[in-house]
Amino acid sequence: MTIVENHRFPGVFRIGDKAKSSLATRSVVPGQSVYGEKVLTIEEKGDFRIWNPRRSKLAAAIQKGVGEMPIQPGSRVLYLGAASGTTVSHCSDIVGPQGVIYAVEFSARTARGLLQLAESRSNIVPIIEDARHPTKYAPFVAGPIDVVYQDIAQPHQARILIDNIRVFCGFGAWGLIAIKARSIDSAAPIDEIYSSEIATLDDQGLEVIENVTLDPLEKDHRFVVCRVTEDQM
Repeated sequence: MTIVENHRFPGVFRIGDKAKSSLATRSVVPGQSVYGEKVLTIEEKGDFRIWNPRRSKLAAAIQKGVGEMPIQPGSRVLYLGAASGTTVSHCSDIVGPQGVIYAVEFSARTARGLLQLAESRSNIVPIIEDARHPTKYAPFVAGPIDVVYQDIAQPHQARILIDNIRVFCGFGAWGLIAIKARSIDSAAPIDEIYSSEIATLDDQGLEVIENVTLDPLEKDHRFVVCRVTEDQM
């Protein structure tokens, strides 16, 4: 018998049987599989999309026990590094019709899947731009942002997150960042890279709430949760 249970994070579910369960989100588009993930229809509850932590760093962070997940029903999210929309689609399910995902992707070729996804999901606004220059796409982002989520393969990852938070967020907003160590430095010790990026966040007025390693689900990645707690941001 398939069992659906609410996860402790709103909008996220556990689905399976007593022996094994998987993360899932309830699809805002019934029957839609975005990237080949399994879709299960549960009578009177809707369609649930299996959320594989090896395909999504946000799912990996949840699987690894991150304590805060501020992307919730109704959230306004700026997603940096949207790619073709794998994790964006699950965030779309979570925020629901009252929320919105502004999905920024630099590569027009990679973003083709994102554009197709946005055609079927009205809460996704695709933006083909460079996350290093938030003022260029500021006109396309309406209102304050609750959460900036970043998953980009660039040097200076902490700095990019900070620059976007300063443009789009106010006191109390959240930042989520998957630090890709080898995109920052291919040779330096991993822990030194993490420490440097986290120190940059802290020095610029963000309170680092927690950080968790994503190994072995994602090699050389650390997921950091931070929050705007100083007016100087």
